[in-house]
Amino acid sequence: MGSLNKNTNFKKIAKEVIDLEIKALQKLKKALNKNFDKAVKAIVNCQSKVILCGVGKSGLIASKISATLASVGTPSFSLSASEASHGDLGMISKKDILIIISNSGETVELKNIIQFAKRNKILLIGIVSMKDSILYKASDIKLLIPKVIEAEGIVPTASTTAQLALGDALAISTMKLKKFGKMDFKKLHPAGSLGAQLKTVEDIMITGNKIPFVNENMQMSSALKILSKKKLGILIIRDKYKKTCGIITDGQIRRFSQQNLNFQYLPVKKIMTKKPVSIDKNELAAKALSIMNNKKITSLVVYSKKRPNITVGVLHVHTILQSNIS
Repeated sequence: MGSLNKNTNFKKIAKEVIDLEIKALQKLKKALNKNFDKAVKAIVNCQSKVILCGVGKSGLIASKISATLASVGTPSFSLSASEASHGDLGMISKKDILIIISNSGETVELKNIIQFAKRNKILLIGIVSMKDSILYKASDIKLLIPKVIEAEGIVPTASTTAQLALGDALAISTMKLKKFGKMDFKKLHPAGSLGAQLKTVEDIMITGNKIPFVNENMQMSSALKILSKKKLGILIIRDKYKKTCGIITDGQIRRFSQQNLNFQYLPVKKIMTKKPVSIDKNELAAKALSIMNNKKITSLVVYSKKRPNITVGVLHVHTILQSNIS
């Protein structure tokens, strides 16, 4: 290894590498054809698992694509090419789809896997750059990666970027064809910051006896006791049919008490704000936070679409922030 040249322009090197990868992606974009559609439909119609396999850098790309497919609702795992010939071929069933990734399509470790797939009539999708290779010829669905220039002419960079992009495109296309939505995504990502951003209002809202309900005809003196007990800084006002008809905040009470010394003898309906700002329980909590910020309020009344006049919960800004939602 040569000595470090202090005058080396590393930013220039970085830009050259990135430019090579951009060109590879542009070539890939132009090369997409009907075979891509066939691959997407085959994956969606798969009755079992989608198994990814590759060697070296392509093997790492296979693992990432497999993880992405699994995260968007397609059962998938990656198979080690080196271990496959030592018993792991038994993990592949006839209803599976096998996706093999290889730049050359001639990697020795893949030959046994290709032969196994053909012998057992397992659908084989090949992601490969060489048309005259064993993998390309053996594949039932051929996804050709255009020939690209690698960094320094030899280091797998542009080709692996193209492989990864094609895998991501397959995953997102299958996701859309399956109509795999945010709520489905949430079920598979319950933890971490991603899970937090996908929480619904219903997941974190205050319910049951914790909701500060009062009847519209109740005197403010009694309502204040409930306000103090529930400690949410609001009162949800209901009529005799238990339909929500208004809201009172502690800020309103402070302002009204300064104007009317006898306000505690008034019924709550004289003070309440009609048509409180509300949100459906199935909306994302992140949307609720956005509404609060825009309206400059700290609480939302929660309802169900089936019964929009009935309050099923209360969402407070502190609850949202405690759930790491932003």
